Amino acid sequence: MKEIAKENKMGVMPIPKLLMTMSLPMVISMLVQALYNVVDSMFVAQLNENALTAVSLAFPIQNLMISILTGTGVGINALLSRSLGEKKFDKANQVAMHGLLLAGCSYLIFLILGIFGSHAFFAVQTQDAQILGYGTDYMRIICICGFGISFQVILERLLQSTGRTMYSMVTQSVGALTNIVLDPIMIFGLFGFPRLEVAGAALATVTGQTVAAILALTFNIKRNHELRFSFRDFSVSGRIIREIYSVGIPSIIMASIGSVMTFGMNKILIAFTSTATAVFGVYFKIQSFVFMPVFGLNNGMVPIIAYNYGARKNKRIMETIRDSVFVAVAIMLAGLAVFQLMPDKLLGIFNASEEMMSIGEPALRIISVSFLLAGFNIVSSSIFQALGHGVLSLIVSVVRQLFVLLPVAFLFSRTAGLQAIWWSFPIAELVAFALCAAFLRKIKRTKIDPLGQNH
Repeated sequence: MKEIAKENKMGVMPIPKLLMTMSLPMVISMLVQALYNVVDSMFVAQLNENALTAVSLAFPIQNLMISILTGTGVGINALLSRSLGEKKFDKANQVAMHGLLLAGCSYLIFLILGIFGSHAFFAVQTQDAQILGYGTDYMRIICICGFGISFQVILERLLQSTGRTMYSMVTQSVGALTNIVLDPIMIFGLFGFPRLEVAGAALATVTGQTVAAILALTFNIKRNHELRFSFRDFSVSGRIIREIYSVGIPSIIMASIGSVMTFGMNKILIAFTSTATAVFGVYFKIQSFVFMPVFGLNNGMVPIIAYNYGARKNKRIMETIRDSVFVAVAIMLAGLAVFQLMPDKLLGIFNASEEMMSIGEPALRIISVSFLLAGFNIVSSSIFQALGHGVLSLIVSVVRQLFVLLPVAFLFSRTAGLQAIWWSFPIAELVAFALCAAFLRKIKRTKIDPLGQNH
């Protein structure tokens, strides 16, 4: 028993139980995040459709912020878990401190973008004065007050890296619930608060993020005993930053590609009608209920694979992969069923007009066909990252979103009309599936099998 106590649970606990204990808190917190996404837009939609469109057009910038932070977090996560697996505790502490430094640097980038780029970003997309005004206010607040999300994401990754996903769940949930409570108060001016409309939605968001960051910092200091935060022993190391970003940069670019894709898709759709852009924004909010639990599963899976790779336990790695794919596919099939059977109910949440219903119902049904393959693709990309092959995830993402999805959507917009554009999603997912399957076979042969059959 003493021997087991010495090793982190990621090296000894049975995989199904470990995956559940690591992932379930993350899945719950991701579902709360998804709920916040939907509630945010639901309240904004009560103002008018232009308000919903403005928030939809701001999504690429919000996604870019999250992409840079979560990508950096993936690099920190993989390096920290591997260092713990190799029993290099001093290095793990250095990695954690570099995480805080990089969070601060990320915030400065978006502070500058918020001050100088908000109006220009919306002016490129629309000439509608109301959408332009709403959107500029929203983006400015999100970026200038982005210190909350910057530190929240990195501090939560530190908790996840050491297997303390329960605390990470609490911070995300408290942050999202703060946002949900403040949304109607700040948007509509309840309880004597001034009516801020779309700016109120942004203010509620950044307040929730700041609360979560403070809570995550507290948990790391008080409860994360495997890491020691000390500025006295800290010195900036180019080598550690390079190691973090060797995994992190492909992940950042991969997630940022989503911003490019969304921006491009918004441009294609708004040429038909701003309602089509609102439908696309609503789809992104609702699909988060399906995708977020899979991302939560991945957040639990990545440190398990990284730790056991450091500890050379290949059977545990393969069992983790098999279980993760099974659960991800099951979640996606449930999501597919909901999108096929009740698209009208989903759109109704957002105060949908008749035009929005007529565009949205077939859109949700067509796009959700891509869910059949998406679960496998998402898990595969995270496996590549956990084993230090983030560049393979990057290739899949670039091909799926930039080489297939956007060009096919543009081609269909010119030749077959608005409804055909939605078919670009299943087509892109099919191409990604073929790539993921090929890369996963190669990774198994070259990285996992040579670890040997011990343990």
